[in-house]
Amino acid sequence: MSDKIDDGQNNQGHFQSADRNAMRPRPKEGLKLWVWRGLVFILPILVILGAVGGTAAMGALKPELEEKEQAVKAVPVLTARPIQQNVTLQVKTQGDVQPRTEIGLTPQVSGQISYMSPQFIDGGRFKKGELLIRIEPREFELRVTQAKAELAQMETVLSREQSESLIARRDWAEIGGPEAPSALTLREPQMAEARANLAAAQARLDEAELQLSRTSIYAPFTGRVTERLIDGAGEFVTAGSRLGEIYASDIMDVRLPLTHEELRRTGLRLGYEAPKSGGVKTVLSANVAGQFMRWPAEITRTDSRFDGQNRVLFVYAEVKDPFAGDMPLAPGLFVEAEIEGQTLSDMWVLPRAALRGADKIYLANDDNRLSIRTVDIMSTDRERVVISGGISAHDVVIISPIRGVAEGMKIDRVNKPQASLGEQP
Repeated sequence: MSDKIDDGQNNQGHFQSADRNAMRPRPKEGLKLWVWRGLVFILPILVILGAVGGTAAMGALKPELEEKEQAVKAVPVLTARPIQQNVTLQVKTQGDVQPRTEIGLTPQVSGQISYMSPQFIDGGRFKKGELLIRIEPREFELRVTQAKAELAQMETVLSREQSESLIARRDWAEIGGPEAPSALTLREPQMAEARANLAAAQARLDEAELQLSRTSIYAPFTGRVTERLIDGAGEFVTAGSRLGEIYASDIMDVRLPLTHEELRRTGLRLGYEAPKSGGVKTVLSANVAGQFMRWPAEITRTDSRFDGQNRVLFVYAEVKDPFAGDMPLAPGLFVEAEIEGQTLSDMWVLPRAALRGADKIYLANDDNRLSIRTVDIMSTDRERVVISGGISAHDVVIISPIRGVAEGMKIDRVNKPQASLGEQP
């Protein structure tokens, strides 16, 4: 039994030693493994070193760049010379056309409308003194008749009192009393009362006739109807109710805003009133139904105060007989206004393109260099700039656009400088 156990243990030990011998690496296979590991780590390093070396070699073999000096090119410019002349300034502004006289038509008595003019419609035209509306006058005619009858009664009473006073004076003279007759004896108080009653009756008659006259509403001026607010004859209206809006067509006003600078150019001031010889000449213009129209006007007055919000002063351009031409100057039309300003002597004139910023110009010197100069600006518009000082007739002014301007930069004149707005005569 023991022999069997020993044989089993011997066999088991033999198998274990065989497994250990199988797991132990062989000498040749271990050497190959170490070689493979070395190649994995060393090969990337060799590639990087090769790339760096190749780059350095290419840089060393690259030819050196030759340095060249770049010449500064002159900027081509257009030039002009200023001209000296007398200049009449102009101011352009805008405004709405308004009728100088526009009123609401209201009756002074109540009643039923018995007549309304065919011209009393929206847009209708009428002449001064034309009957527009009549209120039924029958009631007021009766009041006139009553007032006349009362006046006749008061005249009779006064006449009777005057006769009785004359009789009393005669009787007193016949009696021959030592004292003068009293006022009561001569019926002077009664006559005074009769005269007062007569005056009151006359006043009531005048009032009745006045009320009767107010039943007919006549046009106070020649004009047009803006709006009619009643339907027609037969409608009952009360005193003070609005019947419509009308305006006079003899004069139109255009309210124009002017800044302080524009006031200086025109020579206008607060409280200006046009003399009898005429106001400041103005031309109004507008595009009406595709047709460009112009109307002559005059500045006749200014507002009594500056506008508190916009800080401008409003002036009024007057147009007389605005409906006389082919195209009437109707209320509500928005117009452009060109106001004739002051006339300045010996001003320098240049194209508007010559002005740089607020008060700078560019000059082309004799050595083809640019210089910047500050000048005194009097006026500018879309076409020209008017200069009062800081420039002379010998200066050559650049009028073309330039980028990157610097004092002393090189320029090239591409034209012969001419007078800015035509040669002087």
